[in-house]
Amino acid sequence: MRHRTTRRATLALLSITSLAACQREPAPPSATTAIPTPAAASPAAPDSGLRLYVSDETGGNVIVIDPEAGRVIERIAVGKRPRGLRISRDGTQLLVALSGSAIAGPGVDESKLPPADRAADGIGVVDLTAHKLIRTIQSGPDPEAFDLSTDGKTLYASNEDAAQMSVIDVAAGTIQKRIDVAEEPEGVTLRPDGREVYVTCEGNNEVFAIDTATLKVVGRMRTGPRPRSIIFTADGATGFVTNENSGTLTVIDPKTHKVRGTIVVPPTAGTPAAPRPMGGVLSLDGTQMFVSLGRAGTVAVVDVASRKVARTIEGVGRRPWGIGLSKNGRKLYTANGPAGDVSVVDIASGKVDRRIETGGSPWGIAVK
Repeated sequence: MRHRTTRRATLALLSITSLAACQREPAPPSATTAIPTPAAASPAAPDSGLRLYVSDETGGNVIVIDPEAGRVIERIAVGKRPRGLRISRDGTQLLVALSGSAIAGPGVDESKLPPADRAADGIGVVDLTAHKLIRTIQSGPDPEAFDLSTDGKTLYASNEDAAQMSVIDVAAGTIQKRIDVAEEPEGVTLRPDGREVYVTCEGNNEVFAIDTATLKVVGRMRTGPRPRSIIFTADGATGFVTNENSGTLTVIDPKTHKVRGTIVVPPTAGTPAAPRPMGGVLSLDGTQMFVSLGRAGTVAVVDVASRKVARTIEGVGRRPWGIGLSKNGRKLYTANGPAGDVSVVDIASGKVDRRIETGGSPWGIAVK
C-alpha cells in the first residue's frame, strides 16, 4: 500500500491513495452464502499445530496465532511498520518487510510528514524455533512486499519510495541489483517456474515482468487502477492481478506478457463499500481463487476456469486485506487492519467461525 514520504511529495499527485482509518468496530454478522468445498480438502484432516504469523503495521510486531484455539500466542518485536511477510522455503524462518517511511492516509499534507527513517528499512529474519528476530538484511528504501526464488537464496522486494525492485542475496544480506520499474511498486510474485518475477505498480497501473536470470524487464502489462497483488495458477499459465480502485481482476498471460481479459467483481447489497480487490490465494485443487475485497468487508470466490465470480462471502471483517489458506484447504484467514483482528472463515459454509482479537493493525498473513 502506498505510504508517502516528504521526498515523494511532488509525485503523490500522480497516484491514488487509500488507507482505512484505524478505528475499532463490532464484528459484523457471519455470511450465509454457501460455498462449494474445494475438491482437495479432506474432511478428516485436522489443522492442529497450525500457526498464523500476522504483521502488525502499527505495533511493530509479528503476532503469532493458534487459529484452532482462537488465541494470540505471542508477539515478536521486529521493527518499524512490518507489512509483507513470508515463510522461508525451508520453513525455518519468517521474513518480514520493515519500513521507516511514515504512514499517511488520504488527503495528508506530505510536507508535514516526519522524514523517513531509512535506517529502519530492511527485511527482518525471524528464527521460527527461537521465535525471535535474528537479523535484518538490506532491502532498499521502503520495502512493502517481496517473494523468494525457488531455492530460497534470492529475495525480490518492492521499494515503494524509489520506484524500484531490489534483488537481494539472502545469505549475504546484501542488495545485488536495483531494477527500475514504475511508480509505487507494490505486489511481488515469482512465477511458479521461477523464471520470472512480477511487480505491480500502483502509480501508473502496470505490471512488470522481470527475467530472474538476466534481471532485465521482459514485459509490461496494463491493469485496472491501483494494482495490488498477483496470483498465478499452479502451472503458471495464467496470472490474476487484483485492482483495488476498479473492483476488477486483470487476467494476464505470463508467457506472452499480454492481457487476456478482465474479471469484474460485482458489488454486494448491504456491504459497507464497493469491492476493492486486495490479496488473493488459490484453493488447494486450483479451481477457485479467494480474493479479499478490502473496505467491502467481503471475500470473492472466483471460478478459475470460467473466470467469473462464483460466490461472495460476506461479513468477513473490516477491511480484510492479507489472506491465507489452511493446510487442509477448508479455512480462510483474513487480516482486518482497522478492526484489529483476524477472521477464521469456513469455506464450505461461507461463515466466519471466529474473530481473533489482535489489536494493532493486522496487515499480512503467513501460514505455517
